[in-house]
Amino acid sequence: MSGSPKKVGVVGASGYGGAELLRLCAGHPDLEVAVAAAGSNAGQSVAAHTPSLAAAYPNLTYEPTDAASLEGLDVVFLALPHGQSQHLVPDLVDTVGVIVDLAADFRLKDPGLYPTWYGETHEVPELLSTFVYGLPELYRSDLVGATRIAAPGCYPTATLLALAPLVDAGVIALPGDGGAPALIVDAASGVSGAGRSAKESLNFSAVDEDFVAYGLLDHRHTAEMEQGLNTSVLFTPHLAPMVRGILATCYARPADPSTLTTEDAMQILHDRYDDEPFVVVGDAPPSTKAASGSNTAHLSVRVDPRTGWIVVLSAIDNLIKGAAGQAVQCANISLGLPEVTGLPMVGVFP
Repeated sequence: MSGSPKKVGVVGASGYGGAELLRLCAGHPDLEVAVAAAGSNAGQSVAAHTPSLAAAYPNLTYEPTDAASLEGLDVVFLALPHGQSQHLVPDLVDTVGVIVDLAADFRLKDPGLYPTWYGETHEVPELLSTFVYGLPELYRSDLVGATRIAAPGCYPTATLLALAPLVDAGVIALPGDGGAPALIVDAASGVSGAGRSAKESLNFSAVDEDFVAYGLLDHRHTAEMEQGLNTSVLFTPHLAPMVRGILATCYARPADPSTLTTEDAMQILHDRYDDEPFVVVGDAPPSTKAASGSNTAHLSVRVDPRTGWIVVLSAIDNLIKGAAGQAVQCANISLGLPEVTGLPMVGVFP
């Protein structure tokens, strides 16, 4: 890129997602953090609060969350808890270049879904249609030049990458097709997915040596999956005793059990993703360790003729491909930068 770096604001910069955005921007040649806003930590040094960022931001201080301080910035990332972005966005739409919201405030197109899945009425439903869904591998053309982007949730990212190519290819039997059941998604996440705020259920003594399901039948990310796949989904999330990562195991019935093979299903994934810089399709079952620290999703699929099920597996780092990395990837596309700029493709091992 020629010229000066784009000026960036990160709102919610003291959370896990915000800290990851600061880390990625520090290594991005075309993005320069001008404002790091964190209401609850305003006035505190970024380096003192998150020492891993000290080398990149020795003098940066968290600012109050104030729309006026973000005016004129090229990109503003909103890494806030659900419900807060929709109060801030109306003051930003005409004052900043690109808004990338990492929360769920603008992901769902139907405002009527918010009371059902999020327990509250959307405050600015007229803005929902102005946001594009920020999953580049599936909606890249919508992101070119976009100024309002809703980055997907971590669970939907893993799920949609796994299932959308097979749904689009017509090889999955959807509900209503001969009595096929809803698509089934079992997914496990590391504890960082719950955010940085202290919670008793996330204490080391509670999480260590434990594996538990939660959000039974009503996890809010279900609506996002159903919107992206245009069909019903039975989703069960689990909390795993690890810091980062999501492993999604997705189950579906084949539309034609007599003809679809594992090789066929694998070829569909290869055809869709082999040219994608941040998706790896492989024969081995994907692991969260392979994805950790990277913006890359790892996928595989099996078709079981004995039981008549398709099993698709997807592993991502929930804080990068499932949050901050994907947000930067979207910003790159929107701004006309090379899509891979500033983003790690390779996981951290061991």
